[in-house]
Amino acid sequence: MRDFVNKKTKALQPSGIRRFFDIVQETEGAISLGVGEPDFVTPWSVRAAAIASLQRGRTQYTANRGMKELLELIARYMEARFSLSFDPAHILVTVGASEAIDLTLRACTEPGDEILLPDPSYVSYAPCVTLADGIPVRVECRESDGFRLAPEAVEKAITPKTKAILLTYPNNPTGAVMDAQVLSGLAAVIEKHDLLVISDEIYAELTYGAKHVSVASLPGMKDRTVLIGGFSKAFAMTGWRLGFVCAPAEIDEAIFKIHQYTILCAPITSQYAAVEALRDGLTDNFASVEEMRASYDRRRRFTAEALRRAGLPCTEPGGAFYAFPSVRKTGLTGDEFAERLLREEKVALVPGSAFGEFGFGNVRISYATDLASLSEAFERIFRFVKKN
Repeated sequence: MRDFVNKKTKALQPSGIRRFFDIVQETEGAISLGVGEPDFVTPWSVRAAAIASLQRGRTQYTANRGMKELLELIARYMEARFSLSFDPAHILVTVGASEAIDLTLRACTEPGDEILLPDPSYVSYAPCVTLADGIPVRVECRESDGFRLAPEAVEKAITPKTKAILLTYPNNPTGAVMDAQVLSGLAAVIEKHDLLVISDEIYAELTYGAKHVSVASLPGMKDRTVLIGGFSKAFAMTGWRLGFVCAPAEIDEAIFKIHQYTILCAPITSQYAAVEALRDGLTDNFASVEEMRASYDRRRRFTAEALRRAGLPCTEPGGAFYAFPSVRKTGLTGDEFAERLLREEKVALVPGSAFGEFGFGNVRISYATDLASLSEAFERIFRFVKKN
């Protein structure tokens, strides 16, 4: 039989994260610190709004761009929380931030265009660039720089084929955040070389000690930035699959066309839920978001201290809900450490290599789980490290 599979797709490697999730499901008594998902349930008022929409028979398609009320609320939310002003006419509601990333890359990438990616960074970026006929170019984020993308490293990676840079802060897997000073240095390089910025800010609400700074807020950056956000992380709405993208008019038009033809619209029930989440938040100053952030912060500090006790060097995460310790002192690679820890102590982490070639000597720990489970997991990690 003739091979009908596209060569580009066939060459893609399966997700390193998913492989570990599959193993965990088969391991009785395992504690998973690998899931990048809040352990909170979506607030009841949000769930109730979705239930009410179903009871009223609201099960139709919405406008392609999304419900008018939701688009207006997203614009108000971005202004209230991040001092960014967006026209609702150029906001698009998507099926998660993942669709927004895919749409943006397909709308903007010509065959052979180079897209700069921080490394380590989220597993789907490089494959999405490849599927858009672009060339992913990984730029090392050094531990000594707090895993922030250094302007000089970006400058060195730029070639005549470079089209865009994908920023992802707060960062998955490192927990790194960007401050205005480093972003300003990056912005100067971006403007100098006339690059597009694709900024995945899905963890924008989850920073500790310092407020998130969006690259779009810097002088001259908004008109060359596609900003991607969503409801999964800060609103504990992962399964609702709802994101949004705010883009300059010309890029927005291109993104919108692909969305029209491939997705049509995001699910109406999820949109009604998001309306309630934002409306409630704007009224009560996002009390549920603040409560979650405070809980994550306690777990973050517990995790940082536990890693110090275990002798595993780790840059203290400033955002998201991940830590990215080095395991080089054990003499093991991140893959070896994660596989043996799961087999010998039944604790699941994700090897750093899943997030790029520069994460080879690290593992990712998600502290989006309860403190009791974290405590037990670290007791097992202490035993394992002591043996090694």
